[in-house]
Amino acid sequence: MNFLEEKILTDGVIKQGNILKVDNFLNHQIEIDIMRQMAYEFKRRFKGVEVNKVLTIEASGIAIATLLGDLYDVPVVFAKKSETANSTDDKYMSQAYSFTHKQMNNVFISRPYLNKGEKVLIVDDFLADGQAMHALIDLVHQAGGEVAGIGIAIEKGQQAGGKTLREEGYHLESIAIIDTMDWETQTIRFRKQPEIKLGKTNLKAI
Repeated sequence: MNFLEEKILTDGVIKQGNILKVDNFLNHQIEIDIMRQMAYEFKRRFKGVEVNKVLTIEASGIAIATLLGDLYDVPVVFAKKSETANSTDDKYMSQAYSFTHKQMNNVFISRPYLNKGEKVLIVDDFLADGQAMHALIDLVHQAGGEVAGIGIAIEKGQQAGGKTLREEGYHLESIAIIDTMDWETQTIRFRKQPEIKLGKTNLKAI
């Protein structure tokens, strides 16, 4: 069991509707040590892969992407979901359905921040149906870039996103892959990962 699986078991809460609540360390309050460990783990898993830029989508992937960009010493870009007064018309645009918020989002990146020939490592906190990932991939391709890989903190393995992306030929690495979880019993089953010492838990691995 790896460090992220252990953290999920300790601090995560399963909610009805196939929702895993990890906002006390990942996507509301941020524990820097966990972000740092994830960044190093992604750098290890993508060893030998050339990366010119790290890309994510606002907002929860930004912390992971920033620390990973620091390790690679490359710029970090995040796709925006809402336009502001200083948004430019000169942008790449795609659409992604949010599993969490149950709505379709327009996502965009200003053209100067994605460039032809760049090798882009995409990262995010969750992968469910893969809608956000496909939107980011679309943005990279619009710019004439190349997807160097996809790094995910938590993949919901019972949903189609990961399987689809792997079948499409993308190098996808997920630190924790959840095969099943049950909100009534607060039990969770991870896909097999390298084993490490297991700490005190609230959820129960099955």
